[in-house]
Amino acid sequence: MDLHTLPAYRLGELMAKKEVSSEEITRAHLGRIDRMEDKVKAMVTVTAEVALDQARAVDDRRAAGEELSPLAGVPMAIIDNICTMGVKTTCASHMLYNFVPPYDAEVVSRLKDTGAILMGKCNMDEFSIGPADEKCGLQAPASRSDGGAAAVAAGEAAFVLGADTEGSLRQSAARCGVIGLKPTYGRISRYGLISYASSLDQIGPLVRDMKDLALVLNAICGHDARDSTAATEEVPDYRKCLVNDVRGLKVGLPLEYLAHVEPQSAAVVRQAADRLSELGAVCRDISMPHTAYALPAHYIISAAEASSNLARYDGVRYGLRVDDEDVQGMFRKSRGQGFGRAVKTLIMLGTYVLSAANYDDYYVKALKTRRQVQQDFDQAFEKCDCLLAPAGSMMNRCDPAADSSATCGVAANLAGLPALSLPVGLVDGLPVGLQFMARHFEEEVLLRVGYTLQENTEHKNKP
Repeated sequence: MDLHTLPAYRLGELMAKKEVSSEEITRAHLGRIDRMEDKVKAMVTVTAEVALDQARAVDDRRAAGEELSPLAGVPMAIIDNICTMGVKTTCASHMLYNFVPPYDAEVVSRLKDTGAILMGKCNMDEFSIGPADEKCGLQAPASRSDGGAAAVAAGEAAFVLGADTEGSLRQSAARCGVIGLKPTYGRISRYGLISYASSLDQIGPLVRDMKDLALVLNAICGHDARDSTAATEEVPDYRKCLVNDVRGLKVGLPLEYLAHVEPQSAAVVRQAADRLSELGAVCRDISMPHTAYALPAHYIISAAEASSNLARYDGVRYGLRVDDEDVQGMFRKSRGQGFGRAVKTLIMLGTYVLSAANYDDYYVKALKTRRQVQQDFDQAFEKCDCLLAPAGSMMNRCDPAADSSATCGVAANLAGLPALSLPVGLVDGLPVGLQFMARHFEEEVLLRVGYTLQENTEHKNKP
């Protein structure tokens, strides 16, 4: 039995039946990391000894007859901009090359409470902004949460927590053949997330199966008093949302989204809509006229927030320090050597749009555009229960900046909506995915439609 290929829920079932131990599962995944990392480069830190100690502790608790969570003993990994106590958290940046957090992010703490096993930290773009490594190995996921999606696809972890600022988690999932969810903004605590765009960033899971998604959401969703943006809405039992039935569900297909991808990707969306119609859903084309302005608005807002958030890394309070003759020289050298080119570019752009001379012309207009994008969604959801769109382009996997399909991802972040990326097969030997979006705090709809498609279609998500 290849334990590294099994979804999290199945691993939990095997351990509950005492057919396999957590230590055996953990060793299988560590072995997979050893075999795959030269090619995949999904992990920046591997916590082998910590993982084995945690696995043995879970096995001891199970042997003592303790009732455990379905995720107890299941290997997980965390993207490298989510704080993990005692484990390096670098944001894939030289600026934080030696930062070891003294605390866990709230989501990490909740997963540790379930008994999930920390395998290590996943690779990412620097501060979720730009590539830390310009080489494009295999076929790159080409997004900010790329290491997390690659780790799940390669069998290095059963599930991963990533972060989504501009569709990154969803596009990575689609391009690696796994499932990714960006929850409603505020549904999951952001405490302990090293953010670059605070109003856009949201933590979300990367998994192999919709049942895994429900288990992880049950563990990490809910209010957190330490996060002022955390919502207080009641959290359902997401396992009960896994219903194989979409009869009567109204699904909208935004024409503007289909126009931003190549014909093959648009055809995949149409095929999925046809299948949903066969299963009883009502699919219709809709228009979202401000879609074309979502990407430039996102660039301006994210740059402005990055300029503010990353100002703290000055060599004094946080991050790398490079000494010089005076304080200004230390600032210049520390930030000059600590940040990569993409991060510096975004900081300069953000500083420019926030300047007194440009604030109204750029930043204020971007905020107004954001509201118009939100209104497009409001009007769409008056007619539809969810929206179906491409998760991203199949092209430009090694050059995300050249990928016009980024428009498909950023709108959900601007509006704070939940969005699900679901794998639907291979085109030209490469994974492709769909994206579903729903109203605020209606992740239940996404689990329903995602589970129905998973159970009624053939798709491959192997590495």
